[in-house]
Amino acid sequence: SPWEKPVEMEKQVVDGLREVFQSGRSRPLQYRKQQLGALHRLITEHQEDIEQALKQDLNRNTYNTSLFELISIENDIKLAESEMADWAAPRPVKKNLNSALDNVYIKPEPLGVVLIIGTWNYPWAMILQPLVGAIAAGNAAVLKPSELSEHSARLMKELLPLYLDKEMYQVVTGGVPETQELLRQRFDHIFYTGSSMVGKLVMEAAARHLTPVTLELGGKSPCYVDKNCDIAVACRRITWGKFANCGQTCIAPDYILCEPSIQDRIVEEIQKTLLEFYQTDPKSSPDYCRIINTRHFDRVLALMNECTIALGGESDRSQCYIAPTVLKDVLPHFKIMQEEIFGPLLPIVTVNGLSEAIQFINAREKPLALYVFSSDKTVIKRMLAETSSGGVTVNDVLMHYTVDTLPFGGVGNSGMGRYHGKHTFDQLSHHRACLIKSFAMEGLNDARYPPLTAARLRKAKFFMQHRLCSCSGICVWAVIATLLAIGLLVALIVVLNVHILV
Repeated sequence: SPWEKPVEMEKQVVDGLREVFQSGRSRPLQYRKQQLGALHRLITEHQEDIEQALKQDLNRNTYNTSLFELISIENDIKLAESEMADWAAPRPVKKNLNSALDNVYIKPEPLGVVLIIGTWNYPWAMILQPLVGAIAAGNAAVLKPSELSEHSARLMKELLPLYLDKEMYQVVTGGVPETQELLRQRFDHIFYTGSSMVGKLVMEAAARHLTPVTLELGGKSPCYVDKNCDIAVACRRITWGKFANCGQTCIAPDYILCEPSIQDRIVEEIQKTLLEFYQTDPKSSPDYCRIINTRHFDRVLALMNECTIALGGESDRSQCYIAPTVLKDVLPHFKIMQEEIFGPLLPIVTVNGLSEAIQFINAREKPLALYVFSSDKTVIKRMLAETSSGGVTVNDVLMHYTVDTLPFGGVGNSGMGRYHGKHTFDQLSHHRACLIKSFAMEGLNDARYPPLTAARLRKAKFFMQHRLCSCSGICVWAVIATLLAIGLLVALIVVLNVHILV
């Protein structure tokens, strides 16, 4: 009936992708390279369309779109194209004497059909960067962009089938009902970026099919500013990372921890930087974004209720505008300290030194990122040694995200799994353990066969506990020579015993 919702559409999409995947279409590396090349053309040929969609969704300008999304996507594509053959090749492993003559290696294999659920704050990077790894690993993929960044979602659904194999990669748009229906299907991996609350629902749905998940979540990323540091430079970097994208970044500094003696200096330096970055009126600055919608605007604004405003505080609901705002003398029990802010509010919480800062951080959920500004190596070492977080950057913010050789991901409440570069490929591959043995030298296996004796157990223990060195080729031939010598010696002893008996 035309009045009935096509609830089976999501199932048809997944079943169709699985059928094509199982045909082996994505096994050849050449196919994967073709798809990555096509994805790169999509980004370059439609850059203006993407920029326009993000201008409508977040009031983000051209330069920020390139800096925060497109450059990272292009870098990931180029890296995968150049390194994919090495990533997908069998990986030899160290062996023991027992497997010295065997071919032993790890073979990365495609998982199957992957579901990638993106978020609205960086709607292109949070979908396409995982997709790059999914393609490189040989998977099929369903992409579910956030309905909140509606212009980007609509454009993605329109463009992707024009460039990628639509029998292997499909975009499903819609809201909560469509996402829930997708989560009822069986996938081989689910890659979700978003809030911890929804992440728990995704993991619960995945558990019904024993589907592994990557959860890129968030949380309150602390920023400790030590009195022994260049406060002016620290505040410049913090201001950039906090207020970029209007504070809607999962690894933005959520709050500052510092000693009371430097709180006013921090406020002063942030004020200078805000004036430099956004002039006297951030609302008219082309570099300052907007809150995604009025619901999030109301939520963020309500977080300021108990707080003392040191800078900013202005807002305009009709434009979803909240000025860059700094809040001083914030207490741990305030509402703003109970949830991730995800907006342009920067609370300052004062602590009495490093030990109290570490205690404050450890008393809360493990964050996605941790920032520490200090010129004292002892402070840095203690902060690294005595805390835990998904990632950490010292004397800067956000920048660990830009290094594609570093794994990006959370720990505990801030997520599980990791991606970027080769880490995405590995996350979306099955690492198959392979051992290939010949039929030769069966006599060496006697130690494991019944009837077992003390002598056979000693022999088995010797062969299983002695590892070969990393120079595998030379080592294997040395082992072969040794084993042949042992075999000849045993044979000689047997012949001599027989001769004596005769």
